Amino acid sequence: FQNMQIPSAKPLLLAMLVSILAAETVMADDLSEMASKDYDQHLGALFDYFHRNPELSSLETKTAARLAEELRVAGFEVTEGVGGTGIVAMLRNGPGPLVMMRADMDGLPVKEKSGLPNASVVTQVDWDGNEVPVMHACGHDVHITSLVGTARIMAATRDRWSGTLMLIGQPAEERVGGAKRMMADGIWQRFGQPDYALAFHVSSGVPTGKLVAVVGSPMSGADTVDIIVHGIGAHGASPHRGVDPVVLGSQIVLALQTVVSRELAPREAGVITVGSFHAGTKHNIISVQAHLQLTVRNDNLESRQVLLDGIRRIAVNMGRVAGLPDDLLPEVIVSDEGVPPAVNDTQLTLRLRSVWSEALGEDVFYESKRKGMGAEDFPFFTTEPYIPSTYFAVGGTPQADFDAEEAGGPPVPSHHSPLFKIEPEASVVLGVEATVLALKDLLQVVR
Repeated sequence: FQNMQIPSAKPLLLAMLVSILAAETVMADDLSEMASKDYDQHLGALFDYFHRNPELSSLETKTAARLAEELRVAGFEVTEGVGGTGIVAMLRNGPGPLVMMRADMDGLPVKEKSGLPNASVVTQVDWDGNEVPVMHACGHDVHITSLVGTARIMAATRDRWSGTLMLIGQPAEERVGGAKRMMADGIWQRFGQPDYALAFHVSSGVPTGKLVAVVGSPMSGADTVDIIVHGIGAHGASPHRGVDPVVLGSQIVLALQTVVSRELAPREAGVITVGSFHAGTKHNIISVQAHLQLTVRNDNLESRQVLLDGIRRIAVNMGRVAGLPDDLLPEVIVSDEGVPPAVNDTQLTLRLRSVWSEALGEDVFYESKRKGMGAEDFPFFTTEPYIPSTYFAVGGTPQADFDAEEAGGPPVPSHHSPLFKIEPEASVVLGVEATVLALKDLLQVVR
């Protein structure tokens, strides 16, 4: 697709493709074959378009318009502009549950250096008025392409399921604001509250052809915390005349490390990272303030409370230890940018694992110990009110690349890296296949 540009969908052509797919569906029992054929006929070119044309969070106007057009041609009733650039596509198909599948749309302000023939070269004016390079450095192009593939197969096989399917194109996942804004825009009140909610993420750390679906927390909760450390200014040669916020801030940084090691249970995950420490203006001046910026990660709401309570207690009381009066004690500010942890519903996840295992084989699952505490905003859809949900992962890197790395070759690039790349066909096809299998099981599939 090196020279392919698709500025807009051609409704008549897409309608013909959907008809072709429907005709093939009657004869094809192999869902993987169906998804592969659709990738060859349509989804491959669509992925190429999305990859070449990424857009920043909350600025995904062209991406949203193209996704809306694709879903509308597939037979869905589409509403645009939900919570900003969000999309809600509905297909009502008789009695049964309402099931939601979400895909995020936004790219990142990263200059692509993958070396791929369809590497992004676009720039965009960001939220602060700066023109920056933009790249799909986290695989959201896979997600929205798979959403379209899912829509086309579900519409073409509507005689084999019953209920209502809700597909969501969500903006601004990278800035953890899109899901929250769609909820604030009354998405459940306007379109109905789902009985089940699904989402997936392509993973460069998982081999193609593999799924990850854990019972528990696949993605952590994250809070952004600021600590304002007040001091009493003085000359650097006369520290006894003031209270040094740099020293006090340093003591707070060290003391915070005990919250995870001594207040969380040993097998409970938690992270407190001080990512920024700013203070002072000159070598010989004891400043009046220091500013600490923290990211705080957890895997359940109980652990979150322990971490935040510990941060407040340590910061304030270290101020007292330093002799600060009550009106100058450190301030702990928890931003509303935080996200709750994604916690997969146990019963639903075990049910879907059984479906995937039966259809794709026991060895489809990639079982590895989770090492990081990445977060995302899908839980805003599922936490309040609680909706049974499963957030799963689809492998995006060929096993050969991992083997080459193990043998001393180039490392597999991580998400958000300018070198990030995945194998699009294998990722999209398995994303469609796994999603359709899950949806048809939940939507009273006629066997």
